[in-house]
Amino acid sequence: MAEDASYDALLRDTAVALTAAGIDNVRFEARLLLSHATGLTIEQLISRGPDAAPAAAAATLRELTARRVRREPMAYILGEREFWGLPFKVSPAVLIPRPDSETVIETVLDLLPDRSRKLRILDLGLGSGCLLLTLLREYPQASGVGIDASEAALAIAQANAEALGVAQRARLSTGDWRQTGWTDQLEGPFDLLVSNPPYIESAAVEGLMPEVATHEPRLALDGGADGLAAYRIIAAAAPVLVVPGGWAIVELGEGQAPEVASLFASAGLAPRPPRKDLGGIERVVPAQH
Repeated sequence: MAEDASYDALLRDTAVALTAAGIDNVRFEARLLLSHATGLTIEQLISRGPDAAPAAAAATLRELTARRVRREPMAYILGEREFWGLPFKVSPAVLIPRPDSETVIETVLDLLPDRSRKLRILDLGLGSGCLLLTLLREYPQASGVGIDASEAALAIAQANAEALGVAQRARLSTGDWRQTGWTDQLEGPFDLLVSNPPYIESAAVEGLMPEVATHEPRLALDGGADGLAAYRIIAAAAPVLVVPGGWAIVELGEGQAPEVASLFASAGLAPRPPRKDLGGIERVVPAQH
C-alpha cells in the first residue's frame, strides 16, 4: 500500500489480502477495517474514495489487516460487538456475543413479560456481560449477580455495565462452578438464572473455525468430554439457586436440548420445550422450579 494511496485503493488492497487469507465477505470486512483505521464512517469513506488517505491511517490499516489475516476475530480487532442493539466491549478474555444468544433474551421476555418486576437475576459464566446486562436494561427494577472464573472477563463486563448505565444494579464477582462451595457467595435464591456455559466437546474444540479455536477463550468453549459438564453442575445447583416458580434458562449447542432438559428434570425442575434460534437450531432450554 503506497503511503499516498487513495481510500479506494486501500480498500481494494485490503480486500485482496483478506481474500488470499480465505476470509468471506471481504468487501464488508475491508470497509470495517478501513473505517476503524481512519475514524471515518462508511458513508464518509465512500464519498472520499478518490482522495489520498493519510499515511498514518494507511499504516494502521496494514496492522489491522495483518491481524485479520491471522484470523483474529473482527470483534477483537474493533474492540466491540453489538448484542440486542447494544454495544458491548470485547477482548480475547471473553467469548464474542453472538446472535444465537439473543434467543436467551427472547425466551426470558416471553416467560417473564412484566418488565416492572423487581427480579433478582443470576448469570453464571458472565463473559462480556451480554446476557445479564441486557436483561437489566430490559427490566429497569431488576438487580443481578454475575460470576466468571476469569478476572480479565470480569473487568470487561464491569466496563460494559458502567457504559450501559446498569452498574449500580449489578454485582459482578469471581466465581468458578468447578470449585466446591461455589454457590455460597451468591446470596441466592434468584427469580431467574441464565447461562451460556461452555458446551463444545473437548475433542472438538481444535476443529472449530480458527477465529474461535485459536483466539476465543478455551475456558468459555470447552464443555468437557461430552460437552455437558457445566450443565450437570448448573442443574444440580438450580434447586438451591432458583426460587420456587422461578426459571433457569440456558443456552446450548446443537442436539443437546434433550440431554440438558433431562438433567434439569432429574434435579426437580420442569423443562419447557426448547426455543430455536434464527437458524432453526434448538438453542435454549427453559426450566421452571
